[in-house]
Amino acid sequence: MAKEKTDKADKAEKKGKKEGASATAAVATEPVSRKHQTPRLKTRFKDEIRPAMLKDGYKNPMAVPRLTKIVVNMGMGEAIKNIKVLDQAADEVGRITGQKPVIRRAKKAISSFKLRAGMPIGVSVTLRGDQMYEFLDRLISIALPRVRDFKGLSPDSFDGRGNYTIGLRDQLIFPEIDYAKVDKMRGMNVTMVTTARSDDEARNLLVHFGLPFRKA
Repeated sequence: MAKEKTDKADKAEKKGKKEGASATAAVATEPVSRKHQTPRLKTRFKDEIRPAMLKDGYKNPMAVPRLTKIVVNMGMGEAIKNIKVLDQAADEVGRITGQKPVIRRAKKAISSFKLRAGMPIGVSVTLRGDQMYEFLDRLISIALPRVRDFKGLSPDSFDGRGNYTIGLRDQLIFPEIDYAKVDKMRGMNVTMVTTARSDDEARNLLVHFGLPFRKA
């Protein structure tokens, strides 16, 4: 009886080793997944934009202004009366940016709007690194050209500290949004934060990236 059990255990062990070897061989023959590709605007900044801007008088590459983050914010004042609209807004911003949004809350109470401090009033996403460059690429190449009667971005939307904000009227210009699932048009602000010391430096940087500013 003991010998029979031993024989069964040996057979089970051999079978396990054989299956394990087969699994290893199968894994080895599977195609290797593609490596993550560097966003083309990131490569363009390194290989083209920064060298071109160095000719403007900067002493070293580190002094050249660069983009540090992009903040996408969708305000939802109607959330005061219907908190559920934030779910739809969060879903849309998440699809557009590829990143989970955070809820924005009111910092101050405004009695005339029945707004209390701490109430959720919008959603936002802060993009950095590769996701920032990929979003900017889609914004320039796909979304802005889909704006109806688009005549260029306003050159006056800088904040005096080298940051620029674009106001978009609706979310449908982004191909990630399914028209059939949109219950209403929602606007959003896209703020580009740079290390530029002035608005002129920031404008020059964004022009190199390809932002289509309207001629004054």
